[in-house]
Amino acid sequence: MTTPPAVAGSPPPGGLPANPYNAHAWIVGEPVIGAGTWIGAFTVIDGSGGLTIGAGCDISSGAQIYTHSSVRRCVSGRAYPQVDRAPVTIGDRVFIGANATVLMGVTIGDGAVVGAGAVVTRDVPAGTVVAGVPARVVSTVEVDGGAVRFVAAQDS
Repeated sequence: MTTPPAVAGSPPPGGLPANPYNAHAWIVGEPVIGAGTWIGAFTVIDGSGGLTIGAGCDISSGAQIYTHSSVRRCVSGRAYPQVDRAPVTIGDRVFIGANATVLMGVTIGDGAVVGAGAVVTRDVPAGTVVAGVPARVVSTVEVDGGAVRFVAAQDS
């Protein structure tokens, strides 16, 4: 097997592009990332369709945030010629758990929590906890100074 030649300005073959957040994260596009945000190892942060991540967020290891989808192009045999893109907006103080996935076009409100392994397919209101596949609201977040409580959502 041969290794393809390096292209100027690109990462080494098989390597990850450099980023100021974590040497073991993959960040593409030009996302806007707020002060104090932490990004864990082995994350995929796709800013190609527009991505804003607020201040003070924690993006756990293995999380994936996508602002594009090639599904229509793929299933049409390329008759649908483009890759769809839609921005993702993540508010301030949002926690995204390990191996969670956030799909294109989603807005996550301030102070929300995305549980580990959740797949976020629609907007998440501020101050809520979502979990599951697809992600659903399971509780709300109550913050009183340093005290934080998670109050279970009532069944509808």
